[in-house]
Amino acid sequence: MSTTKKVVDALVTHAGFDPPRCRAVARKLTDAGILPMGAPGKAPELEVWHFVDLLIGVSLDVPLRAVPETVSAYRKLAPGGADLSGAPEHLNRSAGDFLDITAEMAANGTPDAQRDVSASMIEVVSTWPEIVIREACATLRFQPVGTLPDHWQETKQRRAVTINGGAFVRAIRAAFKGE
Repeated sequence: MSTTKKVVDALVTHAGFDPPRCRAVARKLTDAGILPMGAPGKAPELEVWHFVDLLIGVSLDVPLRAVPETVSAYRKLAPGGADLSGAPEHLNRSAGDFLDITAEMAANGTPDAQRDVSASMIEVVSTWPEIVIREACATLRFQPVGTLPDHWQETKQRRAVTINGGAFVRAIRAAFKGE
């Protein structure tokens, strides 16, 4: 477990996010109940999925008031925009599920698993709802159900924040393992 301050510091130090924006997003997510609150004299205890929530939140180019609902919407994005509502549980994975598993591998996985995560890139697109995971031999796109995969969803430019897998692993390890 970690604290909000440690997670914010890790994202600022290792992923290069703006400190005031990162703190403001953390505050908004805490106020919305997405990140846990602490108690008097006790810091909040965050899990790796909270790290993912904050990472998505600071990667988005949306007003602060829209961060909580946008983070929730991005977590629900489906692989390739496919409707997997009737699929078996092990196939029905959203972008949030995939990133949670990736974060867990980065925090507690074997050195080989961490190396695999380090070799990937995570893109959070702000122009339209999309999260792209670029791995060594595959590209996974998470989009709203019913959208066309591998197609631009708008007629304007595509703005995205790309997080290097190595920075992702270092940030997670710093926040949760004190490395």
